[in-house]
Amino acid sequence: MAQKKYTQTQQVIDTLRKCGGYATLGNLYHLVDTKSWATKTPNESIRRIVQKSEEIFRIQPGLWALEECRDEVMRKFDIQSKEQESVDKFTHSYFQGLIIEIGNMKHYSTYAPAQDQNHKFLDKPLKDICTTIHIPDFSFDSIKNRARTVDVIWFNERNMPDSFFEVEHSTDIQNSVAKFCDLQDFFSRFLIVAPKNREEQFNKVMSRTAFKDMRERIKFHNYESILQQYELMCKLQKNDGFI
Repeated sequence: MAQKKYTQTQQVIDTLRKCGGYATLGNLYHLVDTKSWATKTPNESIRRIVQKSEEIFRIQPGLWALEECRDEVMRKFDIQSKEQESVDKFTHSYFQGLIIEIGNMKHYSTYAPAQDQNHKFLDKPLKDICTTIHIPDFSFDSIKNRARTVDVIWFNERNMPDSFFEVEHSTDIQNSVAKFCDLQDFFSRFLIVAPKNREEQFNKVMSRTAFKDMRERIKFHNYESILQQYELMCKLQKNDGFI
């Protein structure tokens, strides 16, 4: 009897099994052995496989799992499909984790607030992927206390804040904008990260007179753009031999 061909789809499925039933697309790009694949664009092939295979389902943008492991994976991430609060909590920490990982790959020092540090990015608490759990001594205590509540901060090699990120999955965008206004004296980037359908709400908030001085400095990034940046950084790290 002829041996059954080991397909590309089966390779991806087996890789997911080895990862505990789930993986980010960026990790799959690294972990799936595509050397024998007759394609110049193996990453696009992996993306197509996870999107089309009935044996694989999407948990979040860029995060995929095996149907055979659905119950186990959802329990691991404490996601109850009928409880929106658990989905929102996972989504928030998932995108915090992606932003932290991007910052790490860009060689920034990364920080998440104390109240979030035990929230998980996949199977690890955020504190385990941040490079620091204590905010650097970059300003007066009153300013540092305000900055401590920002969802993710990237610090440069001088321990000065390069970028502030607020993940706004369902909470009030205006509160984050007001927080950024309190930090405006730093030569930093200010980014609201949220679902694409919240951009109109962001624009409405930024049109208010109270925020006119920050109108050009606070930018909106949707989830897809964060995911694309994460996947790009994973590809660059792999190509440079760092992963």
